[in-house]
Parts: sequence; structure tokens; C-alpha cells
Amino acid sequence: MTFTVKDVLRMEVAPALGCTEPGAVALGAAAAASLLKGDDIRSIEIWVDANVYKNGIAVSIPGTDGLCGLAMSSALGAMGGDPALKLQVLEPVDDVALARAQALEAHGGVTVNLLPDQPGPYIRTVIRSERQIAESVVQGAHDNLVSLSLDGAPVTDSPLLAAAGTGGKGSSLAELETWLRELTMDELLGLLDDLDAEDLAFIEEGVETNIRLAEYGIDHSCGLGVGRALERLARQGLIQRDMILAARILTSSAADARMAGVKLPAMSSAGSGNHGLTAILPIWAVKDFVDTDHTTVLKAIALSHIITGFIKAYTGRLSALCGCSVAAGAGATAGIAYILGGDKHHIAGAIANLMGDLTGVICDGAKAGCALKLSTAAGTAVQAALFSLQGVQIRPTDGIIACTPEQTMQNVGTLSTQGMIATDRTILQIMLAKQLVEG
Repeated sequence: MTFTVKDVLRMEVAPALGCTEPGAVALGAAAAASLLKGDDIRSIEIWVDANVYKNGIAVSIPGTDGLCGLAMSSALGAMGGDPALKLQVLEPVDDVALARAQALEAHGGVTVNLLPDQPGPYIRTVIRSERQIAESVVQGAHDNLVSLSLDGAPVTDSPLLAAAGTGGKGSSLAELETWLRELTMDELLGLLDDLDAEDLAFIEEGVETNIRLAEYGIDHSCGLGVGRALERLARQGLIQRDMILAARILTSSAADARMAGVKLPAMSSAGSGNHGLTAILPIWAVKDFVDTDHTTVLKAIALSHIITGFIKAYTGRLSALCGCSVAAGAGATAGIAYILGGDKHHIAGAIANLMGDLTGVICDGAKAGCALKLSTAAGTAVQAALFSLQGVQIRPTDGIIACTPEQTMQNVGTLSTQGMIATDRTILQIMLAKQLVEG
């Protein structure tokens, strides 16, 4: 099956409110609750894969003043979410819905079950009212609702399932990823020639969406405050303001706001809002330091999304590797090399430089500290591109770096899907042990 760049953007880039794993849990709950037609909810039980669980422990939920957890995400989705909004499902949640969700959780009405060996993303939700039982399953992609049932009978006529078919977005996404994995760097770059005005407008919408988060993070004290701290250090003259620092400030400020639960969406990339911040914002920051035109910048961001999706096709949607570093970071450095005037060899060198630098950064769940990792990824993306254009390119004899960028990215995928399985389990065990101690 053959796809186009429009398909890549349509399937890989979408707005998401809050962290995508709690958002997906809220979506599953909202979809199941929609079948109950207003019946009072008595209990919610959810089953999730290990990585959804890991990413839902510590990240703040939008509009809740810092509340965390998959139980609360599920309760909020059921009490006030709109499943038609997909990963912006929590947008309509108000104080009334929040109070009802808190009451349900406080009375032990929400149970979260971990499925450690289940490939993800996977979320099964069962909601019981006094008279009925509703169930939903989200699988394969964070917004891919694959089934609904009411009192054990499948519901097949819901508009929420309109795109499901025999696997929905998850099936189509798998086909897209298979197609992407077969492309060469030349062919990936060639996709930029097919961008039309509609595509460029959509990319610009993503820029505007993520800039709003960044501006909020810079203007307000939220999250870990990495972006504001970097900005303050620059004003004090303790660090030098250059394109690397500009990229770090813009990207980490947006992460500060998003991880703090600020009720503003992010334009995601490859299923992750933080990937979207990393894929877009470093390029947008660098443009102010170089002589380039607006269309070239938007095409560079499109390239970033393409490379991010290409790498995630090998690493999987969720893994023990920090995708913001090795996937979106690689996308960003490719886009930066592009607007700096680099050719395909410079772009390939930039990707290799970044992989040689950041591969091995672990994902230990979504949380405020992700702003530090996004700051590192953004700054390294700029540095890797600058080095490449200066003739500094890591050698293919080094570690997992290969002779071609395609093979290097495949090697990162092998490391993620085969080499980091035990690491992923160990990370989760540490996080679970912390919960027991803190509880």
C-alpha cells in the first residue's frame, strides 16, 4: 500500500490535551460512559499495558490543579469528557465533573489493573451503573477506539467507531509504519516535494499550538520551571543566549506547562505531545538566527514529523527509550540541518550525531522532569546539525551508528524493542516500589 505525506501528517500529527496516556485512558472511559445515557456511575475498572501505566503515574491532568493518576483520568473522562474530541477529551471537564470524579475515586470506585506483558497502547475500561455495564477498548494508537459493548452486547453503530473498520487507526497506522520502514532517506526527503498549501497551513497550526504552550510556560511559574530558569540565567548573564539556548528555552517552557496540566493542547507527533514539542519548537527557535524563508521552515518541520514517525515505526509507540530524545530529537536535528542549508549528507550526519549522543536516555514515565529531557534534546538537536555542517559527523564504526541513516535508525529500533525490555520492566518496578513507600 502506498501513502503520501498528507497521510503521514494526518495519522501522525494531531492536537492532544495533556499527556497522551492519561488522555487515552480518559477517552476510553468517556466512550464507555456515553453508552450509559446518564445513569449514575457506580464503579470503573481499567486494564492498561505497562507503558500506559508508567506514563500515567506522575504527570498532572489538565484542569485539575495538579491531580495525577490513571484512576483520576478515567473518572474525569467518565464524568465529564467528550469522546468525540479524541485526545482533547478532557476539554469540557468543569468543577462539577471534577468533584464527582474525586468523590468516586475517594470511595474506592476506580480500580487500575496493570497488564505487564500486554503490547501497548492498550486500555480496557469497564464502567458499571446501577442497571448497566459498558465497556470500551483503546488499542494500537492512543485515540484508536476499537470496540464498545453494553451489557455484553457489541455496539457497532456508534460514530466513535466510524473509522474503526477491522482495526481502525491502529491497523492503518501499522500499514503506514510498514510503508515508512521501506523508504530510503532520499525518499523521505522527497516527500517534502508533495506538500501543498493545506499541508503547510496544518503544520503552521501545529507551530501556533505549541508556541502557546511555550509562552505560557515562560510567563507563568509552572511545572519544574526549566524554561523560566534558563531565561532568567540568560538575563543575568550567567549563560550565553544563542540558538542552542533559544531552542532549549522554547521547548522546555512548553514542556513545563504541559507536564503541569495547563489546559492548553499540544500538537503531538507520533502519538506524543512531548514528541510534538520537540519536533517543532527547536526548529522554530533556530529560524530567528538564520537567513531562511517561512515556507522552508514549515517544510523543515514537516521533515521533522516524517523522521520522527520513521523512527517510531522501528522503536514502537511506547518503550524504555526516551522518544523525545531519539525520535523527535532526530526529527528536529534533521529539520534544523535542512533550514541551515544542509544537503542529505548533512541531514544524515546530524541524525547520526544526535543518536550517538542521546541514545540510551531512558523513559521513566511522564512527569515534570520531562522538561529537562526536552531541553537536552532540543539543544543537542541544534548542536548535532551545526556539527554536521561543520564536517563533524560521528563515524559508522562507533557503537550502534551505521553506514546509512536508515540503518542507524533501525539499530535504535532494535535496541528499543529487543535490548531494552528488561530495562523497561526494571523502571516500572522501581516506580511501583516508590508508590508503595509513598502510599
